[in-house]
Amino acid sequence: MSAIADLMFEIGLLKRYKRTGWLVAGVRDPESIAEHSFRTAVIASVIAAMEGADPERAAFLCLFHDSQETRIMDIPYVSKRYLTCPPNEEVTADQTRHLPEVVARMLSKAVGEYEEKTSLEAQCGRDADKLECLIQAVEYRDQGHGHMQPWIDSSLSALNTASAKRLADSILKTGSLDWMHTVIAGE
Repeated sequence: MSAIADLMFEIGLLKRYKRTGWLVAGVRDPESIAEHSFRTAVIASVIAAMEGADPERAAFLCLFHDSQETRIMDIPYVSKRYLTCPPNEEVTADQTRHLPEVVARMLSKAVGEYEEKTSLEAQCGRDADKLECLIQAVEYRDQGHGHMQPWIDSSLSALNTASAKRLADSILKTGSLDWMHTVIAGE
């Protein structure tokens, strides 16, 4: 059980580690990796439901899609050309080495499925990862941060499912606080 406790503390680092790409964009206090992963899981479940996939599985895959960043950090895109990192499956194998076999297998299978991109749930999850980045860029733009268009454009171009593309189109036509105005208006 101590190995599981260790993993829980290690995963807790994702609450403190920031998404570094936003630092490059000039955001002083960007979202944490954990915040990104949470909304990514929610988005994945929605996309999966719209695509006829298993929403629970898609969300589950996204809970662990960046868990390796406890060890390798969140590397901004501009830095990746200069660094060589092991595959996420290898990092996960190291993270789960001392866990009970049933837990290690569950985590390794989830990360492997996400990285293989072959299941519809993994495809929905990968689209959710990009869509979450797009949403965050729109929110930062609405808060007055400039230089967000490259993140919006790269996220849009990476989407594959029809549902994610339709959702992105709607997001780009919606202000980040429109939901609040609708609630206040009693609609």
